[in-house]
Amino acid sequence: MPETALWMAGIVLLMYAVLCAALFVRQRSLIYYPQRAAASEPNLLKLASPEGDVLVSEWPHEGPRALLYFGGNAEVVSGSLPTMANAFPDHSIYGMHYRGYAGSAGSPTEAALREDALALYDRVVREHPDVIVVGRSLGSGVAVWLASQRRASRLILITPFNSLLELAATQLRFLPIKWLLLDKFESWRYAPMVATRTLIVEAERDEVIPNSSTQALMMHFRPDLVSLKVLRGVGHNTISYHPDYVPALRSVR
Repeated sequence: MPETALWMAGIVLLMYAVLCAALFVRQRSLIYYPQRAAASEPNLLKLASPEGDVLVSEWPHEGPRALLYFGGNAEVVSGSLPTMANAFPDHSIYGMHYRGYAGSAGSPTEAALREDALALYDRVVREHPDVIVVGRSLGSGVAVWLASQRRASRLILITPFNSLLELAATQLRFLPIKWLLLDKFESWRYAPMVATRTLIVEAERDEVIPNSSTQALMMHFRPDLVSLKVLRGVGHNTISYHPDYVPALRSVR
């Protein structure tokens, strides 16, 4: 009997180890969902990276103002540029296609997204010294980090989270996520370093990012710089359909 119990315990431990190993190997395929589109757009910038060119969709406009947009994990960012241009008609709009997305070379990782965001900012700011940084969902993690490293005139976060690590740990409580997850996107670490006016736009019925995670992130920003807009009756993927979505984006001044 003891030998049988020991044998069974060994089988369970082995299966648990296999599950952990499988998650570790496949984790980025569960975070990033590269979309195919926009590679032949007429207005595309190319950023050099160690893995090849990273594509950036551009909605050009003359003048000193620009907006950098970082989208969600399954988003074709070029589709969001008209809305951003509607909200900020006096800005040039730039939407970065993450590595592996829409013709961009390479594979997406947190480090790669940060590196490319920094390169995009440094290129754009030479012509447009007034830069708004916008991040939606996964892109909020990129946007918060970028605004902690570079001067932004405003930071706008749409359906943001406090930490991807926290979200994953909550959903997979039985796994040692802290030790397995490579791309943690811990925005709360960088929020206190952001020295610009910040708007958080939250979906009341967000079924992907819990409202508690969004509100926890808000607490890490300087209280005199951060504001919150809650759009009622919409979810994570429908927030941009709300009639107050564009007015909300404009509300941080």
